[in-house]
Amino acid sequence: MSGIGRTLAVARRELASYAATPVAVVFIVIFLLLQGVMTFNLGGFFARDQADLVPFFSFLPWVFLLLVPAITMRLWAEERRLGTVELLLTLPLRQSEAVLGKFLAAWAFCAVALALTFPFWITVNLLGSPDNGVIACGYLGALLVAGAFLSVGAAMSAATKNQVIAFVLALAICFVFAAAAYPLVTDFIARGSPALAEFVRRISIGERFANFTRGVIEARDVIYFASFMLFWLVLNTVIIEHRKAD
Repeated sequence: MSGIGRTLAVARRELASYAATPVAVVFIVIFLLLQGVMTFNLGGFFARDQADLVPFFSFLPWVFLLLVPAITMRLWAEERRLGTVELLLTLPLRQSEAVLGKFLAAWAFCAVALALTFPFWITVNLLGSPDNGVIACGYLGALLVAGAFLSVGAAMSAATKNQVIAFVLALAICFVFAAAAYPLVTDFIARGSPALAEFVRRISIGERFANFTRGVIEARDVIYFASFMLFWLVLNTVIIEHRKAD
């Protein structure tokens, strides 16, 4: 079996584990409920009188911030707690293939959750004539944000057997990258170092995602997300290798 085949086998195994537990259903239901409340109530969807999904995308990173670590906290922590990680790593596959397979399964799951928000898109099209190209860009950006948060969460899950600790660590790190571009943060940093404030703004996930929600797809933003995910997946692999040596 090729490396791609082994990676996909791990992904299928992980997806099957989602289906075997109520975690998947609970996550999707909570995700849809939160997005509905945020979009139509807090986001003032109808009061804005505009045919777009700006409120939907505005709150999406923060909903992912809360829910994605809940998905990833069990990816490796549960395997280590049950002792099945040793069995997984004794199979004829590389650590990187196992890491990528688990990540792809979680990412596919998030993609399904995003796809199930199609009633939001239908609603805005029934009420007006939105720019569906901009909406499609927003969904692409949302998928990249989910992937970025998942890569962080997976690495943190590999670092500890305790799922709660994995959740808190992933939440804290993802929050830093999500909030880095907010004026409250950048203005505070700029008092000491304007250059540092600009750097912090540039590494913010929120800043990159905002471009997608405006319908702008730039190579630098795609490269940013790809590099971000690659860094954390490599770190995940290194952690697994180190734990295996222990």
